[in-house]
Amino acid sequence: MDSLDREVLEHARDWFAAGRRVWLVTVLETWGSAPRPPGALLALRDDGLVVGSVSGGCVEDDLIKRVQTGERVAKPSLVVYGVAKEEAARFGLPCGGTLRLLQEPVTDAGWIDEVLERTSRHELVARTLDLETGRAALAPAQRGEWFQFDGKTSRTVFGPRYRLLMIGAGQLSRVLAEMAKALDFQVFVCDPREEYYTTLELPQVTWLPGMPDDAIAAFKPDANTAVVALTHDPKLDDLALIEALKSPAFYVGALGSRKNTAKRRERLAMFELSADEIARLHGPIGLHIGSRTPAEIAVAILAEIVSVKNGVELMQKKAPQDEEACLVAG
Repeated sequence: MDSLDREVLEHARDWFAAGRRVWLVTVLETWGSAPRPPGALLALRDDGLVVGSVSGGCVEDDLIKRVQTGERVAKPSLVVYGVAKEEAARFGLPCGGTLRLLQEPVTDAGWIDEVLERTSRHELVARTLDLETGRAALAPAQRGEWFQFDGKTSRTVFGPRYRLLMIGAGQLSRVLAEMAKALDFQVFVCDPREEYYTTLELPQVTWLPGMPDDAIAAFKPDANTAVVALTHDPKLDDLALIEALKSPAFYVGALGSRKNTAKRRERLAMFELSADEIARLHGPIGLHIGSRTPAEIAVAILAEIVSVKNGVELMQKKAPQDEEACLVAG
């Protein structure tokens, strides 16, 4: 669950607790081009105040107008926009875009509290809603499960925010941290080298003290965590990778050339990591896009991380001589 969806749920809960009438609006299905994916949330208050989004703005305006003019649904209801070409244009939907929404009244905020609490403990939880009866239930979910809608029931998966743990606090790490925050990752950094941690100035980035292996063991990477080793120092990077590759982290990568990556894999095997664990290592890290500057290398790294996060199979392979990541130290 990204920070926007969490904000939507928090506002819906607080508004309901304050005695306001509240509706949650969920994107069920889209056709053609759509600005928001299935599962996207919006909270709508009885006075027209909204948090979140389900489109580019015109659909939100119509939802507000419906509430303000008395169209206040008392049970889960379907709302469809853009069936006709003229309607799609009216609501600012992209060419060929159609949007099916679920609007449901908040009648009990207990489930919202439970979702927020469980996701704060880094749990994945699914909420199933029967549109005919209005009955809903929460159950554990697994990574890789996505929003589902079969015409009668919806299943929304909520999880903790994605986290990025960087080993190394050099120039590349600083750029990478800023870009990762823009993608709604919680960012953490560990670097025991005094010349780095004494000068570290990264707003909204959490510092993890100690050696990398101890920091990762205490951090407990979960299935929503990416770990990247960026120091170019085998004593630090290898310690981090040994712990990270044993964890459920969805992505583990290390900076370095193909030659250095091959040597790293040999060293990791000496520490009794299994072949499957070593195979999880992404190295050389990032996509080959001809990166030369810290910013370009950060883009390449995050592109690969996001593709793995989203379950997208990459068609573009690494370059035969992928030395670009060595041009900028961690």
